[in-house]
Amino acid sequence: MKNPHIAIIGAGTIGLSWAALFAATGRQVTVYDPAQDTGARLKDVVKAAAPALTALGWDHAGVQTRLRVVDDPAQAVRGADFVQESVPERLELKHEIYARIEPELTPDAIIGSSTSGLRLSELQQGFAEPGRLILAHPFNPPHLIPLVELMGNDRTEDNVLDTAAQFYESLGKVCVRLHKEVPGHIANRLQAAVWREAIHLAAEGVASVADIDKAVASGPGLRWACLGPTTLFHLGGGAGGIGGFCDHLGPHFEAWWDDLGQPRLTPETVARLKEGMAEITADQDAETLAARRDRLILNHLLASRE
Repeated sequence: MKNPHIAIIGAGTIGLSWAALFAATGRQVTVYDPAQDTGARLKDVVKAAAPALTALGWDHAGVQTRLRVVDDPAQAVRGADFVQESVPERLELKHEIYARIEPELTPDAIIGSSTSGLRLSELQQGFAEPGRLILAHPFNPPHLIPLVELMGNDRTEDNVLDTAAQFYESLGKVCVRLHKEVPGHIANRLQAAVWREAIHLAAEGVASVADIDKAVASGPGLRWACLGPTTLFHLGGGAGGIGGFCDHLGPHFEAWWDDLGQPRLTPETVARLKEGMAEITADQDAETLAARRDRLILNHLLASRE
């Protein structure tokens, strides 16, 4: 799959970001979405992503001529070597789209679903022959964040996962593999756990939403951007490594685990979060905040290459 033709099915935030990356790497990209303004939104996203993708070394960043928008998913996948499905997280809608595209797929086409929480076994029920459908979950925005979570199962054809991993890695992605189905996969569950405790701390009045976010961004978040939590604690264990860390601090962590909260997103909790975000965004709108996020991510990615 040296220079494949890519089909994007679903042009929301994730699908458009994928399209910008695929086109920047020199692939031909066909995009399907039922929204009438898909073409205009695609142009805006590709233009906005171009500086970052150029900085990452992609020669075709911002080039619009490699992109085509169609109003029929079956037309989008004709001749495609790889299909990135980013349809909204409604199983019945995904199954409907699968039924429309399956007759038009080439025999060797791989379909990677960007689903953030649905199980592969559920998705496979939408295909008569699901052997080339895999879980391929990115992190937002996928034109910047390297992570792709991959999964196949006993219904997945041989070599499909390996071929998909090689394709994503050719885009600069970092692939991880799930060996067992769980809702939310790996990274979403991890961030859900952190957010749950952040909400609990705010609801209990331990600290403000703004200060809790600062505590993550200016503390462990900086380390997590470099190494995972277990590796970091291994370093924290000194000569004893992770074993020494567990011997020394394990009981404390177990006590903290026992004390972690179980908040629910009640109207009162959501109201508290809204108040906190109003404080955080008092001097910057969402567009400015997103631009800052992307700039910091890009700076980290470029620095990590050194």
